[in-house]
Amino acid sequence: MNCGIPVAKDTYWVGVNDRQTDLFESIWPLPRGVSYNAYLVADEKVALIDTVKNCYEADLIGKIQGILGKDRGVDYLIVNHMEPDHSGAIKVLKGFFPQMKIVGNAQTKEFLKSFYAVDDSDILVFKDGEGLDLGAHKLSFHLIPMVHWPETMVTFDWATGVAFTCDAFGGFGTLDGGIFDDEVDMGYYEGEILRYFSNIVGRYAPQVEKAIEKLKGLDYKIIAPSHGPIHRKNPNYIVEQYARWSRHETDCGAVIAFGSMYGNTQKVAEQVARALSAEGIEHIVLHDTSRSHPSFIVRDIWRYSGLVLAACTYNMILFPPVQTLVEHLKNKNMKNRILGVCASYSWSKGVALKALKELAASGGWELLEPQVEVKSSPTPEDLKLCDQLGKNLAQRLKACQSAAG
Repeated sequence: MNCGIPVAKDTYWVGVNDRQTDLFESIWPLPRGVSYNAYLVADEKVALIDTVKNCYEADLIGKIQGILGKDRGVDYLIVNHMEPDHSGAIKVLKGFFPQMKIVGNAQTKEFLKSFYAVDDSDILVFKDGEGLDLGAHKLSFHLIPMVHWPETMVTFDWATGVAFTCDAFGGFGTLDGGIFDDEVDMGYYEGEILRYFSNIVGRYAPQVEKAIEKLKGLDYKIIAPSHGPIHRKNPNYIVEQYARWSRHETDCGAVIAFGSMYGNTQKVAEQVARALSAEGIEHIVLHDTSRSHPSFIVRDIWRYSGLVLAACTYNMILFPPVQTLVEHLKNKNMKNRILGVCASYSWSKGVALKALKELAASGGWELLEPQVEVKSSPTPEDLKLCDQLGKNLAQRLKACQSAAG
């Protein structure tokens, strides 16, 4: 991965792998790192599409020079997205290639000035649908605002059918040898693409739907995002997955997320899980909110239609790790979920149960009966209620599956 890799005619991946950053945006865990994908189109004029995080400028420039040689420079830097993991090398690149013009839209221009104090004379502003002629390669720019920043756009190469989509269709994980979907284990990457979508892009699902509609007008053959694998084998597959997720379509399964200090609420969660399994539900994911990062829980909740939240009370409030998860869920504007709730307390009856029920109301979710509330430790009667909740959820999941099928 120390040199540029061909993507299409005259087109190269010149990105980098980041194996040092532990938290993406200082929030989201990166157990297997992340790639920053930048692309070079070397025609009569040379265009670089996006850059890399600011500690990797030398790697980027080395790859560019390996393709162009040291006597030729970059004519245009096309900025699809201004977030610093994609724009962080702008100042160094401008110093290295002083003749380089920076291409973006009106929103891009404002960010270029506020982030990097770029002079107006170095910026070329294009409107939605306008383009740039490199020679044999004709590029056009298609604005997809709020996927997931206001200036975000897609660059399309009409000569090769490559759509450079920036954060759209990207995911976590370094590129370990292969850079294409037909070279890597997509079973892993699909989970990380969904984790990226659900936590970073998912809040803007309506804007994602509009962006996908805009892409339908382009005869794309390759989807080249700014993170994760390049999709060339079946680019429509990842677009269809994004479309499903943005419509809040789900698979038949359930996530049970619990918060338990001494194991009593965990018993409740496991009882519901057992009841679901006994009713024939195969896809059941249990998360201990004290140990699973919210990003993994949110990803699984985005995938499955059923959710059970089980939480104890702590200092007169909802158990903090569950409260954190609830705030994440409210922020994502997730729709079409079926919610079951279980709460426990010892002397503050109703506190945790009320907080969990409010999530259903705020999201317009279906709230199942019974709503289980346990004092201190679950009794046989409490566990029977958990069984009933599991059965009721299983029935609703089967009904959803039948309707979808």
